Amino acid sequence: MNPVKAPVTAEEAARAVLTARDPADLFGPLPADGTAVPAAATAAHRGLARLLHPDTPAGDAGLFTRLTGMWTRYREAVQGRIGFDDHVVVTSSRSYHVGPSPLASGDVADLYPVRYRDGDWRDAVLKVPRAPRDNDLMQAEATALGRIREKGPREARAFFPRLLESIRHRDAATGVERRANALDRLEGFHSLADVRRAYPDGIDPRDAAWMWRRLLVALDAASRAGVVHGAVVPEHVLIHPGEHGLVLVDWCYSVTAHAARTAPHIPAMVPHRKDFYPPEVAERRPASVRTDIYMATRCVEYVTAGRLPRELRSFARGCTLPAADQRPSDGFTLLIELDEALERLYGPRRFRPFTMPA
Repeated sequence: MNPVKAPVTAEEAARAVLTARDPADLFGPLPADGTAVPAAATAAHRGLARLLHPDTPAGDAGLFTRLTGMWTRYREAVQGRIGFDDHVVVTSSRSYHVGPSPLASGDVADLYPVRYRDGDWRDAVLKVPRAPRDNDLMQAEATALGRIREKGPREARAFFPRLLESIRHRDAATGVERRANALDRLEGFHSLADVRRAYPDGIDPRDAAWMWRRLLVALDAASRAGVVHGAVVPEHVLIHPGEHGLVLVDWCYSVTAHAARTAPHIPAMVPHRKDFYPPEVAERRPASVRTDIYMATRCVEYVTAGRLPRELRSFARGCTLPAADQRPSDGFTLLIELDEALERLYGPRRFRPFTMPA
């Protein structure tokens, strides 16, 4: 971002303060690192204050008060990366214009629609925890998505939300700080919970096949990056009907695996989906990709509602054994085995259109 152009007349200064959407429009972007107010921002404030001060012939008390408020918020933002007001959150790289009400609410966080400029205006979402005690879950998601993007296979990136940045947001009135994650907005996607509501008797297993395959690819990619999702429940598996796309969202419960491909225990469970979890989660034992494979399989069983044929039921049973060390431990190998089972049942793979009711 380039520094703002300094007004040279009182009329230009008044126009700048009146039209500023947030303090960055007046004082420039926040510094990328450090907590010192940039010299250019200080100079911009002093120049505007000199032109608008009520004691000057062309001064304006109302505009001067607005300017002072924006300068205060700018300096607070430099120190704590807080939002400037209820509608704009400014970071070192972007200004997010936040919608007035959430798009959706999850177990611990609300998703707000936001827009930001990157050349053109772009849509995103800001994920904000409702309680500060869940800041660690937001940090876990940011860590997981960053690690997958860095260490996971590039060809699998479409299966994961893109993290724009992780933000510390401090309420100026209360001083309470929340961690928030800015994520690319997904359009045209539906959760598997939505799919089951639309098809209460279950979808055709041939339609579930592409969802199952993509879910295994996503889990394998995360595993290769050393990440266990830990909450593969219907609400967190999003599918795009027309494009046969899939994105695995909500990485707040994720944990990072060690060299032996096991990770610490999953920190919490989605309260209304406890029956989707394998025994090791409730018993707070180490998690692994086997944990995610168990839950992904339960999601497929859920969305097909008892319609899986005998061979696929047997396949699913092997993925949901109570003993973790008896379950498959490699998502890619499991995908090959699933493809073989599907071909035996339905013949060569071919595209099947899938739609959601209006």
